[in-house]
This record gives sequence, structure tokens and C-alpha cells, in this order.
Amino acid sequence: MNINPIARELNEIIKRGNSHLMEMFSKTGRRLYFPKGILTQSAEARQKAYDRFNATIGIATEELHTMCLPTVMSFLNDMRPSDALTYAPSFGIYSLREAWKEALYEKNPSLKSKSVSMPVVTNGITHGLSVFADMFIDPDDVLIFPDKMWGNNTLILSVRRDAQISQYPMFSNTGGFNLVEFEKMVRDQAHNNYKVIVFLNFPNNPTGYTVTEKEADSISEILIKIAEEGTNVISVHDDAYFGLNYEDAPIKESLFARMAESHPRMLSVKLDGATKEMFVWGLRVGFVTYSTVIDGNPAPFYEALEKKTAGNIRGTISNAGNLSQSLVLKTLMSPNFRKEREEKVGILKRRAQKVKEISHDPKYQDAWDVYPFNSGYFMCIRLKTVDAEALRIHLLENQGVGLISIGKTDIRIAFSSVDEENITDLFERIYTGVKELESESKSEK
Repeated sequence: MNINPIARELNEIIKRGNSHLMEMFSKTGRRLYFPKGILTQSAEARQKAYDRFNATIGIATEELHTMCLPTVMSFLNDMRPSDALTYAPSFGIYSLREAWKEALYEKNPSLKSKSVSMPVVTNGITHGLSVFADMFIDPDDVLIFPDKMWGNNTLILSVRRDAQISQYPMFSNTGGFNLVEFEKMVRDQAHNNYKVIVFLNFPNNPTGYTVTEKEADSISEILIKIAEEGTNVISVHDDAYFGLNYEDAPIKESLFARMAESHPRMLSVKLDGATKEMFVWGLRVGFVTYSTVIDGNPAPFYEALEKKTAGNIRGTISNAGNLSQSLVLKTLMSPNFRKEREEKVGILKRRAQKVKEISHDPKYQDAWDVYPFNSGYFMCIRLKTVDAEALRIHLLENQGVGLISIGKTDIRIAFSSVDEENITDLFERIYTGVKELESESKSEK
């Protein structure tokens, strides 16, 4: 394998800190590095060259300031052209990375005694998943998911990276997380492979379910036990909807906090972002953060891992948008941020409570069952008598209702985008649609 000297140097640093990680990297991951070309030379010039003679970076300036069109800046109140229009580093704006890491410890208090990397900025969590896939997934690697998963995972991980997705039933017959089937799947894959890659998405898309403290403890114990038995484990935590909990039972911290720095054979990867946490979907600001057990000083190890991650970003999109990152940073620093966010979460909580009340109404029990949900943006129902896609089309054409069908039986409802006063009518229309399809089916017979 042809490996660049810089990549080889990073690999040696990582190997000294935790040799098992070299077994977890994909072929691409082992070869990745952050180049010392234009970016490095530009950084040196910013430190040593006179401003009027710095002819390194590929932007235009005017009288030593970022060149801009006044019309563009007229739409960006209180933003400087240098914060809005120039390139951000491939790692992301450093002060934003610092702020997000500080927030990780604040939102996950049990992380405080553990070492984690500096978050690297991605262009949303979708991009974060793609970055992870490039670094750690080879063709035919097996990825473990529940049977209720975000459909785009197939495109990102299976279609683009040729990985195999294996699924276990997410819910047990009693309605909680299916720990028995989860452990069986993980053990089966550990028996057949030198590493297992487990994706954990809570709050879950599409069901809106977050595990309880007891379930989270069991998941963590299962994976750590597999690592102790000699299999490399990568736990990938898709925390897109983190912090949107509406009941007391769901865990308040990310599962990442439990599994961080837990065993040398375990790498925990946190994918999160401002996207849903801060209600800024189109800004596309996500983060990837790592944690494992490291021999010696963790700083060089994580710096090397961050450089590989930034090298991946440099080689695909160059960098996430500077304007988006600057807006997220300014918002995080605002004294109004927490209060404003709590108000919006409160709105979603009231909607979720209303959905739970209405969807479980006994008059609907002949039409559907409700999957457990307690968080996030979504909930799912399992249809008893009609096809999910047929119902979706029927409701769209006859009731003006837009829903997502999943497989033959499941319907996903994004209550995040339905005002509370419309929820009762929404479920009544869904029920009407079910009955209309049942009637059509009978008449055809």
C-alpha cells in the first residue's frame, strides 16, 4: 500500500497511543493525512508575512480587507466579511470547536473525567457519517443497525462504501429496546469478524425512541464485554436529535458518554450538530468527536486522528461553510440562546404529549399500533389492515396529508412540523384513510 510519509507519521503516533485503532481503520483511513501544502504555507504567511505582501490564499482582498459585494453584506447584519465570506479551516473554526467541546461536557456531565478529541466540523451529520465511513469502513464490512433506521444510511454506507447492513428487531414484545436480539446480533458479528461496527441513533429516526437508563447500561455493558473478549468495537453515536426528550424515562446524556474511554479495543464516535439541536437545519454544521483508551498523553493521539479527519474533509468538500459556522458560534455565545431553545423544546414536548394521547385513543386500535416514542421529531404507527404506501398515496391525494411510508406496515409522522391544534384532525384523517382503503378492498372482492 502506497502511504504518504505524513500519513505514515500520523499512523505511528496513533499506533503508539492505541495500536488497536490501526486495525479499525479502513484502507482509506490508514492512508489519510492532512497535507502540508498551500494551507500550511498560508498559515505560516499569516504569522510572518506583512499583510500587504501576503499572496498565498485564494481569496480576493481590497485595502487589506476581505473583498465583498455590498449587496451580499447588506443581508448579513452584524457580520464581518471575514467571518461570512472567507474559507474556514478544514478542521472547522477553532473557537467553534472549543465551544462545542465545552458544551459536550456541559450536556454530558459523566464525560468530565474522560478524554475526548476536539470536535471536527462537518457539513451536517450526513456528511459526518460519510467522513466516518471513508475512514473506518471497507467494502463488505458488516454494520449493525436496528430494523428501524434512517433510510439514508443505506445510501451513505451500503451504496457508497459497499458495506453490508445487518439489522435486529429494535423493539421487544414488551415494548422496550430489544436487548436480547441486540446482543445476539453483536455476538454473531463478533464471532465472524475482527471488528464490529454498531450504529446507535437516539432519539431514533424514525421512531422517536430513546433508551432508558437501564437499557443504556445494558447496551454499554454488552459492547464493552465484546471488546474485553478480544474483538475491536466501534460504537457510532448518531445524536442528531440530542436533547429533545419529552419524558423522564429516556437517558439525558448521550450513550457516547457511557462508552467513551471504556476499553482499548473500543472506539466511540459521536456525530452531532447544530442542525436539530439549534433548529438551524440548512446551516449544515455538524461535528465528529472521538474517544478511546490511550496509552500516554492523549493530545498527540487525538491531534493525529483529527488531522486524518480534516484530511478527508479537505479531499472532499475542502471545508464547511464559514458563514454557517460563524452564525452557530455567535448563537452559542448569546445569553439568550438557552432560554430561546428551551421555549422551542417546550413546544415540541407539548406536541409529543398530544400525539401520545390522540394516537393511543381506543377508537383507533383496530387500525394501528403505536411504536414506543419519547423524544425527537417523529413517531411511528404500525398499520394492521392496509399497506403503508397505499395509505400514504391515498392520504396525499384525498386528505391533503403528507406522511412517510416505511416498508409494508409502518408510517412515520413528523409531529415536529404539525402545530398542536392540528394533531387531532391529522390522526382522524389518517384513520379515515385507513377505513376508506378497507372499504375499497372489500368492494373489490
